[in-house]
Amino acid sequence: TLSTYRGKHHLKAEKGRPGGIRKMTGRSGEDLVLVVPPGTQVIDDETGEVILDLRTVGEKKLFLEGGKGGLGNARFKSSTNQRPTYAQPGIEGESRVVRFELKLIADVGLVGFPNVGKSTLISTISSARPEVADYEFTTLIPSLGVVDAGDYHSFVMADIPGIIGGASEGKGLGHEFLRHIERTKYILFMLDVANYRSLEEQFEVLKKELTNYSQMLSSKKYAIAITRVDSLVESEAVLKIETFIRNCGFENFQKDIYPFYINEDNDFSPSFILPISSVSYLNIKKLIFILDKKLRD
Repeated sequence: TLSTYRGKHHLKAEKGRPGGIRKMTGRSGEDLVLVVPPGTQVIDDETGEVILDLRTVGEKKLFLEGGKGGLGNARFKSSTNQRPTYAQPGIEGESRVVRFELKLIADVGLVGFPNVGKSTLISTISSARPEVADYEFTTLIPSLGVVDAGDYHSFVMADIPGIIGGASEGKGLGHEFLRHIERTKYILFMLDVANYRSLEEQFEVLKKELTNYSQMLSSKKYAIAITRVDSLVESEAVLKIETFIRNCGFENFQKDIYPFYINEDNDFSPSFILPISSVSYLNIKKLIFILDKKLRD
């Protein structure tokens, strides 16, 4: 995280030392190296320009040049001027007012309303341990989990704080979470079948907020997981899911216990619509397998 820099308003490299007696050269100051996590952007605080975008582990870039030492009067001694009385002053180092922003780098970003099971899913399929509770906004900061997909394959999943209507305008956690989705390769919408909002309404609001925030987000590949299906009577859950799949324009869906749809054509989204339950582990292995396959296609 960037917590190391919280409360630090001035960061300065070491000053050089002046020259000494007997024509001694001054010492150069040590470089100031700032260590940040991958995904950090250095942004000009006045203009909003992204100056550096550090995505790779071990990447090192020169940000600001230090000053240059001057020349003492001994450097200007000549045959005609044995005792020069002037010297050359040094040059000031660069300075800039910036801010750091961290955008998580993940393969799959979970997007949904608060309390739809995002944290429960990522804690079920990875070693990440976000807070899980029966109230909204338990996730206040994004967390990452590495998902083992077998056969030496894995992918990184990001649990993003819940969206509410108007998030793209800054409501709720607003831009604090939306910026983290920009770098995910794939978006998994999580819709709660037991929510008082219909599946259609949840999906429309979520898509609208992503589109309003960034056209790039609206064009990312995505899939839909319908969560908490075992919290309703089976027949009620089946009807809601089947209606939603049909309303999305798909008639060629399959059915196990619950209806599901897998898109074999990668040219358009959603890649799949899959009912899941993290508590009973319903379709969790299937979810991991399909996500891994879609990410590698």
